[in-house]
Amino acid sequence: MSTKITVSALVTAPIETVWECWTNPEHIKKWNFASDDWHCPFAENDLRIGGKNHTRMEAKDGSFGFDFILIYDQIVEHSEISYTMEDGRKSTTLFESNGKVTNVTSTFDAENENPPEVQQFGWQSILNNFKKHTESI
Repeated sequence: MSTKITVSALVTAPIETVWECWTNPEHIKKWNFASDDWHCPFAENDLRIGGKNHTRMEAKDGSFGFDFILIYDQIVEHSEISYTMEDGRKSTTLFESNGKVTNVTSTFDAENENPPEVQQFGWQSILNNFKKHTESI
């Protein structure tokens, strides 16, 4: 049984805007990285059960990069997205709307290469970038 890690953010935006920023590849490219010295030059998203989400995250200096690929298991518009990552780990993101504010909570299976604290910090940093981007539009 794997370790579960949870990250969350309270986004000052209506659920429709949050959903659009979370699922639209043009938005994903603007927030899907953990620090300012990284970026997401590629994103495609087939938002349907069995559909694939493929993003590329790279250091801006070109020193390192990786593809992040997942297959959707469940999609409930404006409410929940669950998926399986390429390595078999699972993740669920819940979207809870309260008018102009939306709580976004992701819970995922930890991988075995990095300590859970490092993974939580990285995913929280990405979620914080999502919050910043979404609140800026």
